[in-house]
Amino acid sequence: MPLIKRIIEQKYLLLMALPAIIWVLIFSYAPMYGLYMGFVDYKPGGPFFSSFFTSEFVGFKWFSYFFESGDFFRIMRNTLATSFLSLIISFPAPLILAIAINEVNNRYFKKTVQTISYLPHFISWVIVANIFLTLLSAEGLVNNILQGLHLIDEPILFFQEGKYFWGIIASANTWKDMGFNSIIYLAAIAGINPNMYEAAKVDGANRFQQILYVTLPALKPTIVILLILALGGILNAGFDQQYLMQNDMVLEYSDVIDTYTYRYGLQNGMFSYGAAVGFFKSIIAFILVVTANRVAKKIGDNSLF
Repeated sequence: MPLIKRIIEQKYLLLMALPAIIWVLIFSYAPMYGLYMGFVDYKPGGPFFSSFFTSEFVGFKWFSYFFESGDFFRIMRNTLATSFLSLIISFPAPLILAIAINEVNNRYFKKTVQTISYLPHFISWVIVANIFLTLLSAEGLVNNILQGLHLIDEPILFFQEGKYFWGIIASANTWKDMGFNSIIYLAAIAGINPNMYEAAKVDGANRFQQILYVTLPALKPTIVILLILALGGILNAGFDQQYLMQNDMVLEYSDVIDTYTYRYGLQNGMFSYGAAVGFFKSIIAFILVVTANRVAKKIGDNSLF
């Protein structure tokens, strides 16, 4: 079918998609010209576009500066450790929650659990950070419970010891987004043919076996796609949670690419350096998405593209 004819026939669908297309163009594609800043020695002054495009071209100077700095391995270690730990905990949690909710027969209890599990997603990270700071303080609920159970004699100073920080961030990420992310799996489960469960029951499968041999195989395409996207964002350890929960005592473990870019790029005025570090992160994310997609395509039939 000719392209013009398809556009005319689907004009209403295209009009509905137009606001989203405009949003993506403005906020995702238009700012990409700023990547050029990572290859020049940009110094603010005068009209932005004039100083931007007339800045001295320095090639890969800022990239080399980042790789050769003493911060590179520390920043990458913290970013990867936080992201992988969050992925290990956060990725299966929504799947488990969705299956558990689906197995509940009481409709009102199911709706209540769904609503409660969704709520943290809509809470600001400022509030979430304060909740965790309060719970994990020396006189917080967690220390009180541990002392009450005689598991510890003295309060654990969670936010003064770096070894706890990665686990705290991973737990906070999981708690905040687990319920909301389970919506995708619940939608996929709703699309499973009920006759498959009936056939499994006839074959003598119990509830656990129905999950294992009917639900999970049906969810495989969804799981693969979400895993590919999650691997692409492996360097997105997060900015809000890291910035709000970190302090000088745990900076050695809490400083990730996003907070590092913010500190050097904006607070210290090294705009070109910050742009270079951000560009490096985007390149790695792109490589990870393409690699994960190819691996998924070779292993099975499911892939993102």
